[in-house]
Amino acid sequence: MKKFLPDLIAILAFIILSFAYFFPADIEGRILFQHDTAAGVGAGQESKEYLERTGERTRWTNSIFGGMPTYQMSPSYDSTTSLKGVEKVYRLFLPDYVVLTFIMMLGFYILLRAFGISAWLAGLGGVIWAFSSYFFILIPAGHIWKFVTLAYIPPTIAGVVLAYRKKYLLGGIITALFIALQIQSNHIQMSYYFMFVILFFVGAYFEDAYKKKELPHFFKASAILALAAVVGVCINISNLYHTYEYSKETMRGKSELKQEGAVASQTSSGLDRDYITNWSYGIGETLTLLVPNVKGGGSGSTMSQSEVAMAKANPMYSGIYSQLPQYFGEQPWTAGPVYVGAFVMFLFVLGCFIVKGPLKWALLGATIFSILLSWGKNFMGLTDFFIDYVPMYNKFRAVSSILVIAEFTIPLLAIFALKEILSKPDTLKLKENRGGVIATLVLTAGVALILAVAPGAFFSGFITTQEMAALIQALPAEHLAPFVANLTEMREAIIASDAWRSFFIIMIGCLFLFLYQQRKLKASFTLAGIALLCLIDMWSVNKRYLNDEQFVPKSKQTEAFVKTQADEMILQDTTLNYRVLNFIGFPGNTFNENNTAYWHKSVGGYHAAKLRRYQEMIDHHIVPEMQETYQAVATAGGQMDSVDASKFRVLNMLNTKYFIFPAGEQGQAVPVVNPYAYGNAWFVDKVQYVNNANEEIDALNDILPTETAVVDVKFKEQLKGVTEGYKDSLSTIQLTSYEPNRLVYKASTPKDGVVVFSEIYYPGWQATIDGQPVDIARADYILRAINVPAGEHTIEMWFDPQSIQVTESIAYAALALLLIGVMVLAWTQRNKIAKKS
Repeated sequence: MKKFLPDLIAILAFIILSFAYFFPADIEGRILFQHDTAAGVGAGQESKEYLERTGERTRWTNSIFGGMPTYQMSPSYDSTTSLKGVEKVYRLFLPDYVVLTFIMMLGFYILLRAFGISAWLAGLGGVIWAFSSYFFILIPAGHIWKFVTLAYIPPTIAGVVLAYRKKYLLGGIITALFIALQIQSNHIQMSYYFMFVILFFVGAYFEDAYKKKELPHFFKASAILALAAVVGVCINISNLYHTYEYSKETMRGKSELKQEGAVASQTSSGLDRDYITNWSYGIGETLTLLVPNVKGGGSGSTMSQSEVAMAKANPMYSGIYSQLPQYFGEQPWTAGPVYVGAFVMFLFVLGCFIVKGPLKWALLGATIFSILLSWGKNFMGLTDFFIDYVPMYNKFRAVSSILVIAEFTIPLLAIFALKEILSKPDTLKLKENRGGVIATLVLTAGVALILAVAPGAFFSGFITTQEMAALIQALPAEHLAPFVANLTEMREAIIASDAWRSFFIIMIGCLFLFLYQQRKLKASFTLAGIALLCLIDMWSVNKRYLNDEQFVPKSKQTEAFVKTQADEMILQDTTLNYRVLNFIGFPGNTFNENNTAYWHKSVGGYHAAKLRRYQEMIDHHIVPEMQETYQAVATAGGQMDSVDASKFRVLNMLNTKYFIFPAGEQGQAVPVVNPYAYGNAWFVDKVQYVNNANEEIDALNDILPTETAVVDVKFKEQLKGVTEGYKDSLSTIQLTSYEPNRLVYKASTPKDGVVVFSEIYYPGWQATIDGQPVDIARADYILRAINVPAGEHTIEMWFDPQSIQVTESIAYAALALLLIGVMVLAWTQRNKIAKKS
């Protein structure tokens, strides 16, 4: 027990720090109202109600975007139940928010202990990793999946380290377990980025094994890790496989539309190039790693909220400063900078000179790799290469987030440097290290000092192009120059203030190292002093972006979904299935909220992985039709009988039975019945086959969907080549039973015909007519169509992918293999203890 006492103390310290940061909100039960979290609640409400009612999970919901799979809405599979139990134990059943910071510290602590670093130094490492500003920006943004995935990455790498340190079985088990946990956390982008880090590590261990002539050991460890990776992946194969299949149909998949000219920026497969690089870190903005507010801070804070800036402000322009953001970097918007700690940055740079071995070069290489790729559109040569030639890179957006690699490698090398100094007090005195010490001071404290006394030395301007364009329009010509000069002075003051802060933090840290070197301070006091310095530094920066004032009573979460009078009125309609389109806040809000989806089946919605074809319909038809509809209904004073229904044919084919409009001075929600909605399904007179996606989406401008169905020739066989349908007053079809994943219709027609269903097409839906399987074709770009024979029939459609049964079997086998590994490890450890006794 005494052997583990330092580890227990470290864990207890992590718990105390985590509670302290979120105090008093954590003990008062207050929460953060997060857009993404609230959106997830709204989008998942229909699925939740289905689970509560039937005890089964639906893999399809009609609550947002007309309908989509639920694979990326809190994905849950029975095979992961035991893994979630293990996760709860690892988290020590700590409360929300507190647990996030705790697992972030604990994971990095495990990694450092795997390297054989002392508990006290590993404890410091856990703190400086976990308190990097980006992680505390993720929490209020609601990016919890990303946060948790990042928390499980260091212990995953700990398993890799243990395996290459010849603890094969233990390393393999830890690697498999934490790969499984991070994939379960469902942010593949972060896991993908850290595959590059692992490759850098493997390269370093290969070089080390080659030099020591231990290549058999290297290949043995690598084989065990490869098996561990397969086990970890297979435990989550249900999620991974269905996410992969789904991604082909989403914004991450290749568009079938062919673009020409400047807009033809789509990649060979994946997101559009501009979309991938829209959030690119500025080259000069990289200095935020050392000085947090080097680009002003976050977009959510205005100039008027900065005391430092307002001390320089011209009172004449105070009204404008309450509207201008503090941030003036290259990104469209940011919640805050990536800051790793000034003294941590100092130790990292110092480590580049005093730490020896291939792992140092791997960490430095990974850091540079991360920074260069984070520049995105500001460094397109490298970015284009990765988009075009590196598998899966073009599946992810917001390239600036790859800086998480630097946030990992910088504190890791910093701890290695500090270990070198504390274990060898004369390290910094050595002649071969003097140049490195001087270079480190210049590159960190020197840069901070230059930014403090002359911010303009690194930046050519302090006003963005967009801001300047707006100011030219808003200000009289005689005020433009003095305002720009004043705003520049204010932003220089913000930079200088934080630069002085970073400079003095580095100087205080260097003082601790100097006193230790001079034998004036013991190693324990030096370590404690540096830990306190780094904690105060990073804690205070994080409080700018996540503080107690942001926490609200838990009741606020439910208040977001309070049923409005408009909702009440619409819900009085007991028709089985229809859609609602919310115009309040249009155009920005319709596709950025899921409050509507909480109560209704929404044409709009918010989700990061919507179906690509639906997004293309939004761009080409839905938004233009919304503009026409809004104007037409407003002109008619809400009297729909005088509105031209041809202006919104796509909305009608989506069975949009209700519009919600703002009315009155307060913009209250008012429902308007759309009498022109086509209903759940209809027979058509004609099938018009087209050769490609462009022809298909363009044809919707000309046809009347109740008369003609536009179908890609790829689906001609599914409709038996029919070109003339049959439709008269005797042809009827009615929805008789509705579940999100199962629909039943009664159809009657004197002759064979084609039915178009107001349901979103997606591969995997199956159908029968009177129990006999039939093919489903895609019609009108996003809907379903079936060839129906003459007579009276029951048509049934359902979504229950059989692939889930296969992937679940694989997942259970992988879990069994992991359990066997744990049992073997326990048996071998028991034998070792028995031999010693």
